Amino acid sequence: MGFPVGYTELFLPKLFLQTLSLLGFIRKLISCLFSLLGLGDFLEPDIVWPDDPTHVPQFHSVSALLIREILPVVKFSECAVGEGDPPESCAVCLYEFEGEDEIRRLTNCRHIFHRSCLDRWMDCDQKTCPLCRTPFIPDDMQEAFNERLWAASGIPEFYGEYSPITGL
Repeated sequence: MGFPVGYTELFLPKLFLQTLSLLGFIRKLISCLFSLLGLGDFLEPDIVWPDDPTHVPQFHSVSALLIREILPVVKFSECAVGEGDPPESCAVCLYEFEGEDEIRRLTNCRHIFHRSCLDRWMDCDQKTCPLCRTPFIPDDMQEAFNERLWAASGIPEFYGEYSPITGL
């Protein structure tokens, strides 16, 4: 068996594509006419791609920024002094630590990572250790962290006197 010769469902997509092509041609024609008449400023500009495609603006969540404030950055050489037996490599990137590497030591589980590795982990909205999944924020600091997060969100100004922060 097979498809009948006059299969009508194939005709509709072909007609749709031809209509889109015609509309694209008309748009390009109008754009050229406006440019020739000096009226190009009245048209919406096309998408302009950046010259440097590797530079992408970074947007960090408020919680990631607050966690970065809580977790200090130190040099690996400073961390290794008096700390028993520190790990030899970062568990995220697997590169060995060197003396001048900037690291972050997690306060709950005491694991250490390169600063950039842990920052990228937090940028993915992760709030736990990549190794053991212990929360970044210790339990005794969780309430203060939540208050700072609430205040930084801008919601207290929206709710005014009914805000949980101002009602404390």
